[in-house]
Amino acid sequence: MFPCRPCCRLAPGIQGPGGQTVAMDVAYICEWDRKPRTSHCPSIPLVCAWSCRNLIAFTTDQRNEEEKDLTHMIHILDTEHPWDVYSINSGHQEVITSLEWDQSGSRLLSADADGRIKCWGMTDHLANSWQSLVGSEVDGDPIVALSWLHNGVKLALHVEKSGVSSFGEKFSRVKFSPSLTLFGGKPMEGWIAVTVSGLVTVSLLKPNGQVLTATESLCRLRCRVALADIAFTGGGNIVVATCDGSSTSPVQFYKVCVSVVSEKCKIDTEILPSLFMRCTTDPARKDKFPAVTHLKFLARDMSEQVLLCASNQCSSVAECWSLRKEGLPLNNIFQQLSPGVSDKQPMILKWRILSATNELERVSAVALPKLPISLTNTDIKVANDTKFYPGLGLALAFHDGNVHIVHRLSLQTMAVLFGSSMRQSEEPSLKRQRSPTPCVHFKALQMSWTSLALVGLDTQGKLSMLRVSPSMGHALDMTTSLRHLLFLLEYCMVTGYDWWDILLHVQPNMVHNLVEKLHEEYTKQNAALQQVLSTRILSMKASLCKLSPSTITRVCDYHAKLFLISISCTLKSLLRPHVLNTPDKSPGDRLTEICNKFPDTDIDKVMINLKTEEFVLDMPTLQSLQQLIQWIGDFVLYLLASLPNQGSSFRPGHSFLRDGASLGTLRELMVMIRIWGLLKPSCLPVYTATSDTQDSMSLLFRLLTRLWMCCRDENHPCEPDEALIDECCLLPSQFLIPNMDWLPLGNGLISRLQSKLPLRLQFGKPPGAPSHASVQYEAYTRSPTQPKIDHLRRLHLGTCPTESCKSCTRCGCVTMLKSPNKATAVKQWEQRWIKTCLCGGLWRKMPHTYS
Repeated sequence: MFPCRPCCRLAPGIQGPGGQTVAMDVAYICEWDRKPRTSHCPSIPLVCAWSCRNLIAFTTDQRNEEEKDLTHMIHILDTEHPWDVYSINSGHQEVITSLEWDQSGSRLLSADADGRIKCWGMTDHLANSWQSLVGSEVDGDPIVALSWLHNGVKLALHVEKSGVSSFGEKFSRVKFSPSLTLFGGKPMEGWIAVTVSGLVTVSLLKPNGQVLTATESLCRLRCRVALADIAFTGGGNIVVATCDGSSTSPVQFYKVCVSVVSEKCKIDTEILPSLFMRCTTDPARKDKFPAVTHLKFLARDMSEQVLLCASNQCSSVAECWSLRKEGLPLNNIFQQLSPGVSDKQPMILKWRILSATNELERVSAVALPKLPISLTNTDIKVANDTKFYPGLGLALAFHDGNVHIVHRLSLQTMAVLFGSSMRQSEEPSLKRQRSPTPCVHFKALQMSWTSLALVGLDTQGKLSMLRVSPSMGHALDMTTSLRHLLFLLEYCMVTGYDWWDILLHVQPNMVHNLVEKLHEEYTKQNAALQQVLSTRILSMKASLCKLSPSTITRVCDYHAKLFLISISCTLKSLLRPHVLNTPDKSPGDRLTEICNKFPDTDIDKVMINLKTEEFVLDMPTLQSLQQLIQWIGDFVLYLLASLPNQGSSFRPGHSFLRDGASLGTLRELMVMIRIWGLLKPSCLPVYTATSDTQDSMSLLFRLLTRLWMCCRDENHPCEPDEALIDECCLLPSQFLIPNMDWLPLGNGLISRLQSKLPLRLQFGKPPGAPSHASVQYEAYTRSPTQPKIDHLRRLHLGTCPTESCKSCTRCGCVTMLKSPNKATAVKQWEQRWIKTCLCGGLWRKMPHTYS
């Protein structure tokens, strides 16, 4: 039950006036510019959706003063750059009633009050460019519920095993059947919708691009459907819950089965047990809450639990129900006639109420958690435990502007954010006056995929990003707080979900411990899983290190390591065995084995042990790879030249000097490049040396091998000898040390959100650049007069690039949209990054020029 006046609580480590910690606070607020003639106003109803890649879609109605009509708009933004919103004229003639992301977070469904459904996809895989792909239609029948069909992938989080080392025990794959499968068991894509007249429509996307659509009545006696929701069962069936909006009417449930027969979609429906809300059966409150305003399954893949809200003009009540199997009792007469019947008691499905609230302020929006923490009916006792997990709570927004997070089974209050505190953060105290106008409140609310953030859209059209504390306001020690965040980071690493909302809660003093713990847990996994997650953990470490001044330079190292791994995989994949169908190892594996077996400092002696015919490539291919080869040569020279300054952890590249695996990879690539140089000398890296007779590659390989010998054994590393350091000290006098063109600091928000003061932003207007210490961030900054660079192709674009470019939403990497090179090897390299950046972040199109 809700307490009458719960106290406001805070995030871990931030103490409030009463010594309590804050459970929710505002991270930033983004609003529309009110000056132009064409203005955005909140649509009715206002809908919002949050994808697993931290893309947010929401609707507004655009009013044009000249034409005096409304255009129904869909806006899509990424949470790191909320001002860079992409606005779509949806083409819907009626108000948009539903938005739904698919399981991959790359496609969006929109449905309207005229029965039209559209599927939107990224144009050229850009997060700020979208187009309508396909759609379906139920003429003139408003859509009240919409969902993608389930793909059969379900991962369960075992909170009680958060201290276990194995990821397989913490996050287990749950047996769950897809809604529909193709030949071979592949899930079939599509969507299901429920209309206001009681129809269910299913659209299936065939591999050839065709859409199969079928429509069927939920039951023979069709009735008005005001509210509906859709959930899925483990057996591949679909459950639809409907209500006509009156609390005196039953909430109906239907099982829907979808199949394909003779190239046509077929729908079968079956009535399931229904329920009446408890508030209507209580004589004291029978007519007090006449309307059902919210009907939600607690999870998309949990059709046995449902949340209901009934309301009047001023207040609401919430109830949580669960579907159970219960035995049907037999009369004593039948038990005496058949004594064995009692052992085979027939079972029936029956809805039982789990919990209900007292009278609340009128509920305006509901947000459900997406973390797949499986709970049973006996788990209500968890609500009495002080160690809450965010995934156990759902969010309720009220008409007085407050937001509550309540336990999803017991409905006990876990956290509160008062609307008055948000309004105080928005307006100066001199401008705040008492007004009889209604309170600003959220009309749409969505939780992130780790339940650590909430996005709300209010009656004024503002978008507010709220932090939700992992501890739910309970004062926890640093170790417990780190364990909460670590558990969710591991979950994102396994699933591939974006982890931006977790970074909202990472303070600078947590970064080092989190990175160390994350690496420690990663090394405890088996070799196969480590290989799968190798690039993802590097991206995660880079994101974490951006949040602390003491680790900011390590971001360069992690991105360089990602780039090195990618180059190594691409170049080795170009090698072909001299004799086909040989059972021996691949040329790339043989190269690694030989380089580890023969630690010679003479590069030519290592080459003797290789089958050089396996490294033969055609001349155009070798020449097209020159930019990547040049980066390898420059990077080796830069690392060796920085060895005498190895004590400075603020210098980019510092961690490579103790990384035996990365140095070994560089050594292998140097050998490969040496062989290619014999075939095509112009593909070799170019060095600016003081002596024309010096063999630059032999010298660098000799020094690199000696450095690699010092740290090849990770368990027993040794310090570089004085002779090696002295030779490296001479490199600046022998070569021009190159500038490595590290990734610049992005203009994202995450590093600015560590203070608890909310940021005020405006759609379409980037915020000012943050002020950084010039010495500490020298490697990341580029003056406007410096030439720009394509970070993936390693091409210089000039001071004012004329080519269209795209940048990564996560790391800020910049590359050209279109390839200037048609060589096959270059295309193979570029295909790696056509969908996502090397760090896994999404691409967004940049303005024609960038600085």
